[in-house]
Amino acid sequence: MSTHEAYIREAVALAAENVASGGTAYGAVIVRDGTVLVRAANAVHLTNDPSAHAEMVALREASRLLARSDLSDCVMYASGRPCPMCHAAMRLAGFREGYFAFSAEEAEEHGAANAALYAELCRPLDEQPMRLRQIRPAGEAPYAAWRARRGA
Repeated sequence: MSTHEAYIREAVALAAENVASGGTAYGAVIVRDGTVLVRAANAVHLTNDPSAHAEMVALREASRLLARSDLSDCVMYASGRPCPMCHAAMRLAGFREGYFAFSAEEAEEHGAANAALYAELCRPLDEQPMRLRQIRPAGEAPYAAWRARRGA
C-alpha cells in the first residue's frame, strides 16, 4: 500500500467514525514532511457552523499549530472531493497537493450536493439560485490602503 493510500484510508476511517457518532461522511488528514499534522472530521452537526467541513476544520487547526496561514508545505487527504468552499480555502492556504477518495458524484448519489454546487458556481451570477449582486458605494475601495500597508 502506498503512503498516499494509507493517508486516504485514514481520512475515510475518520469519516466512518463521524457517521457512527451522528455526523456526515467526511474526514480529512493534513500531512507535513511525511508526518500527520492534523486529523479532522466534519463538525457541522456539533457546532451548527456550516463551514465546519472536515477540510476546513483541519486547515484551521494546521494554521493554528504552525502559527501561519501558508500551508504550502502540507498535503491534504480527504475522504470526499472537497466542496468549492474547501477547495478555495485550500488554494488560499497555498496547498499544492491534495488527494480525495470518493468523487462528488458518488457523494451526490447519497444526498450530498457538492457536484451540483460546483456546476451552479460556474454559471453567471444572475443564473445562480442565490442572488449575489454588486452595489458599489461612493469612494475608494480599501484595497489600495491594504496594498500600501503591505509595502507592495
